[in-house]
Amino acid sequence: MAHANAALTPKHRLRLARLIVEDGWPPSRAAEFFNVSWRTAAKWAQRYRDEGPAGMVDRTSARHTQHAKTPQPVVRKIVHLRWKQRLGPVPIAAKLGMPASTVHAVLARCRMNRLTHLDRVTGEPARRYERERPGELIHVDVTKFGNIPDGGGWRFVGRVQGDANRWDTRYRTGVTNKYRQPKVGHCFVHTVIDDYSRLAYAECHDDETAATAVGVLHRAVAWFAERGVTVERVLSDNGSAYRSFLWRDTCEELGIKAKKTRPRRPQTNGKIERLHRTMSDGWAYKKLYSSEDVRRAALAGWLHQYNHHRPHSALGGLPPISRLDNLAGHHS
Repeated sequence: MAHANAALTPKHRLRLARLIVEDGWPPSRAAEFFNVSWRTAAKWAQRYRDEGPAGMVDRTSARHTQHAKTPQPVVRKIVHLRWKQRLGPVPIAAKLGMPASTVHAVLARCRMNRLTHLDRVTGEPARRYERERPGELIHVDVTKFGNIPDGGGWRFVGRVQGDANRWDTRYRTGVTNKYRQPKVGHCFVHTVIDDYSRLAYAECHDDETAATAVGVLHRAVAWFAERGVTVERVLSDNGSAYRSFLWRDTCEELGIKAKKTRPRRPQTNGKIERLHRTMSDGWAYKKLYSSEDVRRAALAGWLHQYNHHRPHSALGGLPPISRLDNLAGHHS
């Protein structure tokens, strides 16, 4: 099918070619009549002589010959250098004596063009997994952010004003460290995310003790239950709260199987680690907050935006709530 800006349709190409071949028109005159270049008129006339009316249809613009694929031994060398030495296309190309563009094409074809696709420790492609239904596995963790002093933090008001705001907060609260400097403290955000749907739940607290973590788990399980999700397993790191007897007994009481990640292996809990980064950019440090209370009050609104409206790249651009298909009790 001719494109939108084509000067000639197949029907008009045939008319032009017949005027030249059968009626004896000069190509320049036929080109002027159809408002095209004489080279175009001569091209269609020659195709008519060679192929007849069948030559007037559109042809593919693909090359007649394609570049040869990179030999497999070379591909293996490129992959080996990427895995073991974590080199980029330019250094690999210099080692192997080939164009960097070819190396990049091979890495892209092997899904190794970004170092984030590789495991940081082993250099091998990251092994990704996803559970089959909501509630089959939830991830839990704690992240902390420095509390916002009265008037705003240094990220938005600058170091000088930020330090002044810290002292103003110290005068109001009277809380200092052992050097009598202002101690604003930290906000410990206890987060929970469903492995399958990426639906998130979070609470702000002043500590990360086992008692607090257990309370968050109770409320998170109830929150998921209100949305038709039954929690079966919970995955955590090896923090003291999650190694406690209280955590173990609470999981048994709720009928949840407690699982731990391998020590010094945060990649296993990568979904919730990525949530923390998104939370930092989208909520904790997104804008100027006049106080810590204002920031904590904004968490519920951000969670609603994340769960119900924010497109998730792992879900094909849909929000996490779109994967909750358990409202009719399909999985419980």
